[in-house]
Amino acid sequence: MSGGRLMRAIRASEFGAPSVLELRSDVAVPRPGRGQVLIRVHACGVNPVETYIRAGTYARRPPLPYTPGTDAAGVVESVGEGVAAVKAGDRVFTTATESGAYAEFAVAAEACVHKLPDALDFPQGAALGIPYFTAYRALIHKAHCKAGETVLIHGASGGVGVAACQLSRALGLRVLGTAGTPEGRKLVLNNGAHLAFNHREEGYTDKIMEATGGRGVDVIVEMLSNVNLSKDLQMLAYGGRVTVVGSRGPIEINPRDTMAKESSIMGVALFFSTPEEKNECAALLYAGMEAGWLRPVVGSQYPLEKAAQAHHDIIESPGAAGKIVLTM
Repeated sequence: MSGGRLMRAIRASEFGAPSVLELRSDVAVPRPGRGQVLIRVHACGVNPVETYIRAGTYARRPPLPYTPGTDAAGVVESVGEGVAAVKAGDRVFTTATESGAYAEFAVAAEACVHKLPDALDFPQGAALGIPYFTAYRALIHKAHCKAGETVLIHGASGGVGVAACQLSRALGLRVLGTAGTPEGRKLVLNNGAHLAFNHREEGYTDKIMEATGGRGVDVIVEMLSNVNLSKDLQMLAYGGRVTVVGSRGPIEINPRDTMAKESSIMGVALFFSTPEEKNECAALLYAGMEAGWLRPVVGSQYPLEKAAQAHHDIIESPGAAGKIVLTM
């Protein structure tokens, strides 16, 4: 138990509403095993998928009790046997943790720990992991985007949306984004989108089609498929692809819409990334950080004890504006 040290951490002992997230101060600090890294967490990201896991509605359920969270940013406290990529004192961010990121300390496998450039602070580091790796997987590994194509990021002002805008612009795509608030649309335009549309406005899909000269879009990165998927299929160009990043329930679609364009719908799950795919993504993200176009946008920040409020707000807030982060 790392010398019997205790830490503050969020624990859930049952699945359910945000109120099941409880701040405990008697949780043992984990000890890194072989190939693992112990991180003193300064900030951690809150992702929609963590709310589905907490509610018990996600395909994979952790054994109870558990600490949520994957996106930690902080400083390496110590490393287990065989770890060579990082050392104590390094600033890092993670794409996954073994022990949960909503805590003062977290253990992660070496392969999931990446150095955090000095140009980015810890809240920005907490906004890197899931959003940027998911956006890259959707655009490159699933949709096979090519420079010159048009991409629509449907729900572009949240963590994955902003990441997808920045990546798409850097990859030479024509970038269209949607957001539900004026602040969200401004954010989208400031982060790589050529045009931004209000997805709460009647007839906004017609405006998107007009912006493509009636041709449609080549790729859609979709954050809320249960609302938008049917509309998405109608906005695609011939051979277009929809990548499903988020969904909160079922939807009825007409399969003929896929036949008319020979279009594809594909799911995106970071969990299935191979080590090679993760390394490829990390290499491009580092290039972006060095070049300066990769700049995570942090939205609302909450202290660790307000994790339940953060879980409520990420689902119920009227419009996303950057990545929600917990700070220690």
